[in-house]
Amino acid sequence: MAHLQDHPPAAIFSPSVARIAASTARDWSYVDSWLASKLPPDRPIPPFERNQDTLKALLALALANEAADEERHQRARASEAALQTLRRRRRQQQQQQRQRQEHDTPSLSMDLLASIQRELPQEGRDALEALANVAVQSGASLAAPQDLARGFVRLQAELAETELMISRLDLLRRHVDREAGLAVDALRAWQSDRFKPLPDAARQNLDLQRKTKAMHAQLVDLRDRAPVAAQTQHLTIGDAAREEQDILDLLACSEELEARINDFGRLPYDAGDAKAEVDSLRSQLRHLSLQLDALS
Repeated sequence: MAHLQDHPPAAIFSPSVARIAASTARDWSYVDSWLASKLPPDRPIPPFERNQDTLKALLALALANEAADEERHQRARASEAALQTLRRRRRQQQQQQRQRQEHDTPSLSMDLLASIQRELPQEGRDALEALANVAVQSGASLAAPQDLARGFVRLQAELAETELMISRLDLLRRHVDREAGLAVDALRAWQSDRFKPLPDAARQNLDLQRKTKAMHAQLVDLRDRAPVAAQTQHLTIGDAAREEQDILDLLACSEELEARINDFGRLPYDAGDAKAEVDSLRSQLRHLSLQLDALS
């Protein structure tokens, strides 16, 4: 038990402080790694004041930055998919146009669309491509612009709700991971040598349990014998007095054992601290004895 004397009592008997410190250290590690990823490789993280307010602000900033990066990646993927679809449709239209030209069956609609596309400015072409992309994504080839606009607004609302749900789930996952880590740390702390009982605590506990069970058995026997004794015709006042005295003796013994258990419970868990507590009480007893002798 000598290794317990190198640590203060708060570090030994306050696992919540250790859990909070471990959680704060993990959060700072996450913030440092995020800051390092945003800086050039040859540039260290600039010094700043590290407190709880700074940690909360940096965690919120990192979460918002991750959400923005994910949204930007999703938009980039959607734009790339739409561009590929538009290019594929354009290739199909060009192939169909070549086939019609080979069979000498020009289409008036295709000529009209080609003429309109040639005459449109760059802004008009971009708007037409965007409209075609939205129509392709919605699966409606002949949808009206109003219907496409309503569908686009609905998709935007669903996207916002999905992103909010993803952010909440991510926060919940991080909270669960943090609590799981705290539980693992607490389990390791309780399984360490700091919380081992006293060497003779098991023997004392067994002795007290054995005496308690014996007294309980005697009390049960006395309760069973009491009705039988009440029905016996040869019961005398002396027998009742003796039975009552036996019960009082057992109760006094039980109270004495409980007092001894309470005395042991007030002692510290550490053997050295317990011995020091006993020595202090003995010194107080000697001091009171000297005062009593002086008064007598």
